[in-house]
Amino acid sequence: MARFVMEFERPLVDLEDKLAELKALDVASLPELAAEIEDLEREVERLRETLYAALSPWERVQVSRHPSRPKTDDYVAGLFTDVVELRGDRAYGDDEAVFTALATLDGWRIVVIGHRKGRTTKENVRRNFGSPHPEGFRKARRAMRLAEKFSLPVVTFLDTAGAYPGLEDEERGQAWAIAECLATLSDLPVPVVVVGIGEGGSGGALAIGFGDRLIMLENAYYSVISPEMCAMILYKDTARAAESASALALTADDLMRLGIADEVVPEPLGGAHRDPAPVIAAVGERITSALETLSAGDTGALLENRYGRLRAIGVFAEGDG
Repeated sequence: MARFVMEFERPLVDLEDKLAELKALDVASLPELAAEIEDLEREVERLRETLYAALSPWERVQVSRHPSRPKTDDYVAGLFTDVVELRGDRAYGDDEAVFTALATLDGWRIVVIGHRKGRTTKENVRRNFGSPHPEGFRKARRAMRLAEKFSLPVVTFLDTAGAYPGLEDEERGQAWAIAECLATLSDLPVPVVVVGIGEGGSGGALAIGFGDRLIMLENAYYSVISPEMCAMILYKDTARAAESASALALTADDLMRLGIADEVVPEPLGGAHRDPAPVIAAVGERITSALETLSAGDTGALLENRYGRLRAIGVFAEGDG
């Protein structure tokens, strides 16, 4: 399988390839290469640190979409036991772009909901590249109601460019299905922890992306719209997506600054796909900590605080200057 290279990484990848070629040579018979390899190793490390130290919003969006990035399936496999997947919306069918299950995390029996992308082209086609149909959202809502019935916390994983905007989806009530999920989340009497692991685009993410805690991975994003669609609407030109990404305040740091996200999970230099295991473990620790805190209070306070979080979004103060 060919290696996926993001455009902004090209200078680094070219150096890494050159370094690999030199290391493949017989250094013992060519001792003068040893010094060159050491110099190139230092240059690669320097460029790597420089490149990833200050990623632009658009570059972070690209990292969030990396095909090797850990997906909902990886977090489920790495963190949860006793997983019982729930399929179907009991109205139309089963949308594989949304994963729902009962599962156990560190002794907590919970309901897991997440967007589901694929690894291969065949998987992605079957899962609609992680963009849910209305039945996917209805399946998610069904899982939320089960959580309410059995008093189980809910943990959701966000990773979608957005809800699928097809004509048949609109005919089957796409907007209504999203709205019902939001209404359900707003008064769900159990703790809800949301984790942004990749893309968080538009209502497709928001439908399962509102709760009592929002944990964002360093290179994940969460936005009212994808940068490309924003550029198309504003400028009629998707080539201006980078410009739109900078204006949308969609990065994890932006969300922390605006008081929308509660914490950011650091990623290895280059992205979570470079070393997934510690990232997945850190996410598990943050979820467990959040559940312990949220479960300590009563339901009335939980819902009141959730309402306050929602009302605080978009509130700002103007200074005299």
